[in-house]
Amino acid sequence: MDWSTTIATTVAALLTLAVFSFLYKDNPFYKFAEHLMVGVSAGYWVIILWYTVVIPKMWQPLEAGKWYYIFPILLGILMWARLNRKWSWVSRYPLAFYIGVSTGVAIPLEMKAKIIEQLNGSVDLVTYMHSSQATGMGILNNVLILIGIMAALVYFFFSKAHTGATGGIAKFGIGVLMVGFGASFGFTVMARISLLIERLQFLLFEWLKWG
Repeated sequence: MDWSTTIATTVAALLTLAVFSFLYKDNPFYKFAEHLMVGVSAGYWVIILWYTVVIPKMWQPLEAGKWYYIFPILLGILMWARLNRKWSWVSRYPLAFYIGVSTGVAIPLEMKAKIIEQLNGSVDLVTYMHSSQATGMGILNNVLILIGIMAALVYFFFSKAHTGATGGIAKFGIGVLMVGFGASFGFTVMARISLLIERLQFLLFEWLKWG
């Protein structure tokens, strides 16, 4: 390993330990690593946006004679008026235009991803049970999923009081939701533990050369 690699590995290890020091208490070493991370990330994204947005989507179209690109560029420039207290009201116009366009684009995508596709998935559960590829365990699995879906939907049906049979189904729906939330939380914890293991492996095997 050459000196440049050794120095880079040592700096990375020291910064990792500085971040881990927050487990004891807030301290200057952690704050230094945190501020360095924020500063480096900001600089990195400025360069990324320059070469992926400004040049290909602003400068190059103007060079190609697409002068109508000047209108979105001006709208983007007007957003910087927010930094001046006297002219901050100007930024409301491009911001309103951006929010309107973004909403128009996002609503159909959200409807497709979170409603239509979910409905298609639920219908597929039923069609699978009538297909030639259906197996006993597959049918049982799909029936359980459909029961969970219907119970969870009943919980969100507030037009009828959750009493009697409806209340029992709604309580089962709460259990289904809790299982889903628990699985999501468990996945998040596993992802964070994986990051911790990767950092420990880096410290032990790449920096300290154990093993």
